[in-house]
Amino acid sequence: MKTYTAVIESDVDTGLYVGYVPGFPGAHSQGETLDELHRNLQEVVEMLLEDDDPALEAEFVGTQQIVVR
Repeated sequence: MKTYTAVIESDVDTGLYVGYVPGFPGAHSQGETLDELHRNLQEVVEMLLEDDDPALEAEFVGTQQIVVR
């Protein structure tokens, strides 16, 4: 069993949730709810893993808040 971290954003134009797995080419999806997005991302990752274990191009580290005046 493997765990991947997804970055989730809300598209202000469409209202959809958009998610991707950093460094994992092709691992991105969208959904109307967070639950739908989760299922869609899980399905995409499972399909991508059917071919082979990918060599991730990057690994999620974290987030930072940048404050500017």
